[in-house]
Amino acid sequence: MDWDKLLFNAAVFVAGVFMLDYGADKFIDHTVIIGQRLGVSQTLIAVLTAGAEYEELAVVIAAVLQKQSPLALGNVMGSTISNILGAFSLGLLLHPGPIAFDLSAKVYTALLLSSTTTFFILAYFNMLNKITGGVLVAIFLMYIICTCYAIHKGVMEPPEASDSDSDSDNDTSDDGHSYLPSRPQGNRVQDESETSPLLTNEEALIAWKRAPRSLFYHIFQLVMGLLALTISGYLLSRSASVIADCFHLSGTVVGLTVVSFATTLPEKMVAIISGSRGHSGIVVASTAGSNIFLLTLCAGVIALAGLSADKSDHVLLFELLFTWISSVMLFLAVFVRADRAVGALFLVMYVAFLILEFTVYRR
Repeated sequence: MDWDKLLFNAAVFVAGVFMLDYGADKFIDHTVIIGQRLGVSQTLIAVLTAGAEYEELAVVIAAVLQKQSPLALGNVMGSTISNILGAFSLGLLLHPGPIAFDLSAKVYTALLLSSTTTFFILAYFNMLNKITGGVLVAIFLMYIICTCYAIHKGVMEPPEASDSDSDSDNDTSDDGHSYLPSRPQGNRVQDESETSPLLTNEEALIAWKRAPRSLFYHIFQLVMGLLALTISGYLLSRSASVIADCFHLSGTVVGLTVVSFATTLPEKMVAIISGSRGHSGIVVASTAGSNIFLLTLCAGVIALAGLSADKSDHVLLFELLFTWISSVMLFLAVFVRADRAVGALFLVMYVAFLILEFTVYRR
């Protein structure tokens, strides 16, 4: 084994994960601000930014362009499984009290089960082609339109954002009104001290930082976010492919395990925070919304690009069944029962899935 090659690509993979998170944050935060500046409906902004798996979409597009469709398809399926068994389970385990789900959570879960069943049928019968790919993309567009209408009418709540909000504190405040507290006047003396110019400069700097940014600034940041997503997608898909070769693993296995685990880290963080604070609806909506995005738009892009003709690197029935069963279990958890025991069961199943992929179903 070429250790130098392996370690270098492992470092590239880790760097790609950080760049992916940075790009997703920039893209989402500045999309919201630009939408607000241009007067775009907040409902549409919420749906397009919340629960949207732009990380996976970037990886999928990069992998498809590099003729690595098995890696892309594996990432979609692995992320779907990871969001439910790896992220949703953490939300259940950390939930402080009784768990109850509202109508929105149940609607999103039912839509997810329908989307997963459709994907399972298409993949099992080898029907993922340009026609069905177009249908999946059309289903995603219909999902967006119907969700926007339902949210506008107050029937549903939008899925919560699946990415971290590290930039939101700085960027969203650009459109807010921030005022500096006035300096006390009582102790002001006639002769200003030598530190007065320094204090004035500091206040001027703070005021400059709090001043609203121009629309051009946010457009530039949005472009930078898209650029980071594009580069990170290339880095992840390329490095994952090399790592797979080093360990003699197929692209499908790497996509189902390593890549999907890394790209769903933001969802796991959202589940941990939301679950610990008792926001069970956020955990479900984030999970279901993300997976609908994956199984319609991302899967549709892969189908439109065409699957690899290499029969030695394709998804197995076990993996398809695990993808579908995970959605069924989420549906049952939301409609029947969800507690810490269910969360523990989900997490054990996810660990078992990873072990089986690296042992029994390794290829």
